[in-house]
Amino acid sequence: MSARRLREAEIRPDELMAEQARRYEADVAWLLTQLDRFQEVPCPVCQATEHEPRWAKYGLEYRGCTGCRTVYMSPRPSPDLLAEYYRRSSNYEYWNDVVFPASEEQRRAKIFQPRAERTVEIARRHGTRLGTLVDVGAGFGTFCEEVKRLGAFERVVAIEPEPHLAETCREKGLEVIEAPVEEAVEELAGADVVTSFEVIEHLFSPRELIEGCGSLLAPGGLVVLTCPNVLGFDVLVLGELSATVDAEHLNYMHPDSLASLLEQGGFEVIERQTPGRLDAELVRKKALSGELDLDDQPFLRRLLIDDWERTGDTFQDFLVAAGMSSNMWLVGRR
Repeated sequence: MSARRLREAEIRPDELMAEQARRYEADVAWLLTQLDRFQEVPCPVCQATEHEPRWAKYGLEYRGCTGCRTVYMSPRPSPDLLAEYYRRSSNYEYWNDVVFPASEEQRRAKIFQPRAERTVEIARRHGTRLGTLVDVGAGFGTFCEEVKRLGAFERVVAIEPEPHLAETCREKGLEVIEAPVEEAVEELAGADVVTSFEVIEHLFSPRELIEGCGSLLAPGGLVVLTCPNVLGFDVLVLGELSATVDAEHLNYMHPDSLASLLEQGGFEVIERQTPGRLDAELVRKKALSGELDLDDQPFLRRLLIDDWERTGDTFQDFLVAAGMSSNMWLVGRR
């Protein structure tokens, strides 16, 4: 594990982040000119309308469901507005052209190789046939490359609707479907494993992703999902200061609420983990920058500032083991 310790600067190089932030701000500024195309929604997990205010950021409202504790943006961009946002996004183009290439080897070694190995291990452990794996929201394509390199699956398919990223996946020699998952069902029905990493939080209707994954899978097939954990350390401590709280993340679930959504979609939840490695570092950086005041929290100050070199990694290990990291994995069986 120590050889693969992940640091934020390895995957988000400091020298590139100022331009990335500028482009993101421009994208969000455009989105905020389209508020007449936003729609009110109930809780995306339990459909309840009872809520309490949770965060306010970028002039957007984030509500906490008083029933299942999911947090969600409402009003939120309509499906057609979301599609337009991602098509025209300068930020995503920059990630594809600059940030991902500059950080790919660190991402490959510390994120995508372990992710591919874990996915194959999960499938083997549960006796799943290793025929077709479909990655929904394949991004830069590195995960699919790593799965192919392992040689465990007969076929690996990348679903990526964002045009710049889809073209990058094609240039890497991957089989690509440049469309939302629901439009790929007929072509890919009978898949053995469907993965979707850090996608569901972006969607107008997370339920549709679950249903689409279920339609792709053969009986007994597995879905592997990851997304932010709204009850994880980073998000709970930082709230709207967390980078996880942004204008593109519409749904903030936790292991129980995501499990509920999977069960509503006909899945049996067979695994849940919170393996994220960055919570402690992210909170520490906010404190060092002065954005987070720890003067009245002496324990966190000692843990994250004064004794950081001795306690940082150990504390993050605790968060992972206790199910309290702000990144979660759930595995469901069809």
